[in-house]
Amino acid sequence: MTELTMVDPATSATAEKPVLEINNLQAWYGESHILHGINFNVKPGEVVTLLGRNGAGKTTTLKSIMGIIGKRTGSIKFDGHDISKATSDRIARLGIAFCPEERGIFASLDVRENLLLPPIVRPGGLSLDAIFELFPNLKERLNSQGTKLSGGEQQMLAIGRILRTGARFLMLDEPTEGLAPVIIQQIGHTIARLKSEGFTILLVEQNFRFAATVADRYYIVEHGKIIDGFANSELSANMDKLHTYLGV
Repeated sequence: MTELTMVDPATSATAEKPVLEINNLQAWYGESHILHGINFNVKPGEVVTLLGRNGAGKTTTLKSIMGIIGKRTGSIKFDGHDISKATSDRIARLGIAFCPEERGIFASLDVRENLLLPPIVRPGGLSLDAIFELFPNLKERLNSQGTKLSGGEQQMLAIGRILRTGARFLMLDEPTEGLAPVIIQQIGHTIARLKSEGFTILLVEQNFRFAATVADRYYIVEHGKIIDGFANSELSANMDKLHTYLGV
């Protein structure tokens, strides 16, 4: 597909300064060149969604921001500081948290132990009681091992775990993958609640219908590049293009 000349939906004379700015991000897995000049930004308090087909480079983008891709170039600025050369532990301590698609639940630990495992990196993390208010299922399964949890409960636990750390910029990779509609709805309510409390969220999704309920803006990723972007208010006008990009 021909690359488009795109006006960034976040750009305006009065736009708030982005908390995350990505410019010409390139990334490799070994000899495989995956990202080919990613450019986008996220403003404080937004939910921004990266949309695209499998293999487009969405997850690689999140991992590059988090510093867990071995070879990457370009500029990644968080709160005005270039973190493109920073280690993942340093990036975490700046207040960025990554919830991977595979969730990373420790099977031999119970729910409480999984929640308490990550270190608190900044003040202001949610208490266990606040996490249980968001996800009542976790309180009911507090002493259950990771292997005994459903997929939905594991996703709640993965999100709850990063909320404890004090991070205010959350990167969620395919949080609705394989989940029942009722759980997807609960995760959507949780994202809306977190946004209302001042969290900033960068979301990777293939489930466009879910993303449309929570996102402020969208970027389309294809073949390791951002090929389009628009605000949620422009969604109706861009549905034909979305059908082409995503097959929705």
